Amino acid sequence: MASKKEKEIELHLQLALKEIGEIKPWFSKEFNAWIFSHNFYPVEYAGDTEEEVIQNYPLYIKEFIKHRLQDRLSPLMENKTKGRGGKREGSGRPRGSKEEKIRVYLPKDIANLLKEPGVLTYLRGLIQACHHTHI
Repeated sequence: MASKKEKEIELHLQLALKEIGEIKPWFSKEFNAWIFSHNFYPVEYAGDTEEEVIQNYPLYIKEFIKHRLQDRLSPLMENKTKGRGGKREGSGRPRGSKEEKIRVYLPKDIANLLKEPGVLTYLRGLIQACHHTHI
């Protein structure tokens, strides 16, 4: 029976392979080998045949995912990763829960006052009260 960690790795692997799509190796004359890599993951595999690359590339992705889940990747390696790499369904902030914002430039003293706890709530109430009385 697979452990919880193994199941999590397998789930992340399936998501990664779905992102990658079909594994189509190309032949490099420079290295005299079949190679496959994907922009989403900093994992590359080279082999003597296309079949070898297609068979072994998922094993390398699986190892990469295992290291990522164990937080054993160097920051440089993690920064190169563009893919979600196993985003969990339902994770993250719920859609629509983020307050819409715009950037406004204010004098520094006013901006510092607005950072004080409770000031924004107070100002909202004040503005709404003024709006209702048409001042």
